[in-house]
Amino acid sequence: MNGRTLLAVILVVIGAIALAYQGITYTTQKKVVDIGPIQATKQEHHTIPLPPVLGAIALIAGIAVLVTGRKGA
Repeated sequence: MNGRTLLAVILVVIGAIALAYQGITYTTQKKVVDIGPIQATKQEHHTIPLPPVLGAIALIAGIAVLVTGRKGA
């Protein structure tokens, strides 16, 4: 597997994942109260949205690299 084929496969996988999940979600702990031995924390959920256009572009670019790599061989 040469470099172009590997790049094409990576782009196709990233594009498919971006289209399927449409965002990355993570959780953080935030300290709400800290009075001596008494502590209270709160979980906050954050989402980084991935536009479907980004996934589609990566998917199309991966397919294009794969097709042009096959024509050149």
